[in-house]
Amino acid sequence: MLDNSEKAPQMTDSTLTGTFAGIDVGGTFTDLVYYDSRASSVKLAKVPTTLDNQSRGVLDALDAAGVDAAALDLIVHGTTTTTNAVLERQLCKTGLVTTMGFRDVLELGRRTRPHAYGMTGQFRPLIPRDLRLEVPERMLADGAVYTALDEEALRAALAELVDKGCEALVIHFLHSYANPAHEQRAGQIAREVWPNGNITMGHALISESREYERGVTAAVNASVQPLLRRYVERLADKLSERGYDRDLLVMNGNGGMVSARVVADEAAKTVMSGPASGVMAAAYTGRRAGIPDLLTYDMGGTSTDVAMIRGADPAVSHEIEVEYAMPIHVPMVDVRTVGAGGGSIARVDAAGLLQVGPDSAGSTPGPICYGKGGTLPTISDANMLLGRLNPDRLNTGAGGVSLDTIREAFATLGAKLGLGADEAAAAVLRIANAKMADAVRMVSISLGEDPRDFALFAFGGAGPLHACAIARELGVPRVLVPARPGITNALGCIVADLRHDYVATVNRPLDACDMDEVHALFTKQVADGRAAIARERVEIAEEKIAFSVEMRFIGQTHLLRVPLPSDAPTRDELQALFEEAYFKRFQVRLPEIRAALVNVATSVIGRRPEIDLAALIDAAGRKATLAEAQSGTRRVFFDGWCEVPVYWRDHLPLDAALHGPTIVEQMDCTLVLEVGDTATQDADGNLIVTVGAQT
Repeated sequence: MLDNSEKAPQMTDSTLTGTFAGIDVGGTFTDLVYYDSRASSVKLAKVPTTLDNQSRGVLDALDAAGVDAAALDLIVHGTTTTTNAVLERQLCKTGLVTTMGFRDVLELGRRTRPHAYGMTGQFRPLIPRDLRLEVPERMLADGAVYTALDEEALRAALAELVDKGCEALVIHFLHSYANPAHEQRAGQIAREVWPNGNITMGHALISESREYERGVTAAVNASVQPLLRRYVERLADKLSERGYDRDLLVMNGNGGMVSARVVADEAAKTVMSGPASGVMAAAYTGRRAGIPDLLTYDMGGTSTDVAMIRGADPAVSHEIEVEYAMPIHVPMVDVRTVGAGGGSIARVDAAGLLQVGPDSAGSTPGPICYGKGGTLPTISDANMLLGRLNPDRLNTGAGGVSLDTIREAFATLGAKLGLGADEAAAAVLRIANAKMADAVRMVSISLGEDPRDFALFAFGGAGPLHACAIARELGVPRVLVPARPGITNALGCIVADLRHDYVATVNRPLDACDMDEVHALFTKQVADGRAAIARERVEIAEEKIAFSVEMRFIGQTHLLRVPLPSDAPTRDELQALFEEAYFKRFQVRLPEIRAALVNVATSVIGRRPEIDLAALIDAAGRKATLAEAQSGTRRVFFDGWCEVPVYWRDHLPLDAALHGPTIVEQMDCTLVLEVGDTATQDADGNLIVTVGAQT
């Protein structure tokens, strides 16, 4: 029996040794963190993302940091290739072969609507109907063969899809989770005739019930598989030309990493890898800082991502829906997104109400303060006008923009509300903060957690600007601002663990389950996970194995995930743990209803050795006193205008104590301490903010 918290050390030295580069490709910038453990030194880079070929941006980041690829021991890469392809529907032509009579499963879905209370919106299945072909075969829910696979019909369907120019293939048969024999045989035949290796079998990706969710997940995987395969092969070739001869690891959406050699086989697991890497960095930073319970808050230019971390372990969900009717049922860090970022546009709607977002000015033309032709007021412009951002850095683009131009835009907006320009800008920030606070509530209160029990981890280019105000709104007592908030996702690539998640369906009433069979499933999942980690050829410091089940009361649809203390629970233990988890979530007990065990799940995690986060800020640059770290003062608007001190973060002495109102600037972001807030630093250079009372 394996204990849920059991950790088997696999190396005696728990400190990461060598040279490592974490590279995260975002929609606007590509960030790099280089770490040399021997010299305890760090190099940073932030370069524009090359959207037409992201590998060029990766190479540009290496050049900007002066990093020799040939001398690196490991590169870990977070990519938006699959995320953007799915959201923008820039997908490869994909064909599907399915059970006779079931080709419309992907289109029928779950009888939901794009808008719950309206008849508007549209839905486009990932694979059009003419590319969804049927063949005679049928498995029953208990795994018995009802209709044998018609291999000749299968070969004809495959030939038709090849003739239609399909680049990827999905094989999705009914009840393959119960008996995958037909899918496996179809896969063997497909490999004989399909022109490439882009073949996805639904059961191989997720072996769980629900034909719609399993089919959509397989369709997503196949549709992005050729794109990801070409990208990682191109990047690996470019790095090889520069002398890099070691493994390239790619971030998965579950917060783990996988070798580029095999990442395209399960390409759907890389969706949301960017947000996941930031959450992993937050969990790592919080664990070292002694603050293991965090609500992460990542504010960028277009949107804000929030997640929950309990006990230094991020919440992982198997039911992420990246957009309407596109559930991806592979494990991913549970990140929720709202359309409020630095570029979110402020406007007055037809009812005379102030709205902020979700429309965004993007990076082109961007906010007015970018100087690239933007004319609509945004959150970034409000921060600039109110002195929270440095006006000396106003022209970040083509130039030619003054504060007067921004003030005119807010004066026009304010005139519709009976407010002056400054008051209108302050109102925009209050509305934006309220929206982002609601997103934090969504990942805490909706899951039965009290946000006051957590600290807020603020990162992203704009996160620290708003973090203290949002924490005060939520009653969160502390804010943790890492050393390099703007490149936290790249740091996450370095500190992330190796992780493999497995799910198997049981789908029986609990009192009818064979518990020996359940225990055997856990044992097999552990063995598969250990074998997968061994193939990665990356050193780990320790192993952690987490067990859980997904259960429901009979008659219900939605599942509830229940963590387990070991891989050998008794029937009574499962019942008690499920009832307690249900009560915690919904505050109701249903002792008269039978429970059902739907899925068993195991996460096998290889924790990687520690790195020294204190190296992210060069100790040689710190000043002896707080006065020496002050770069000046600036007029900032809170409830009114006041003169506040401005500090350069890299110069702060470690024992510095800051009192709001204060501005702390650094290369990649700005922190605003409001009236009543205080901040100190820990040994890693994190700023720990104690949030003051509402004024």
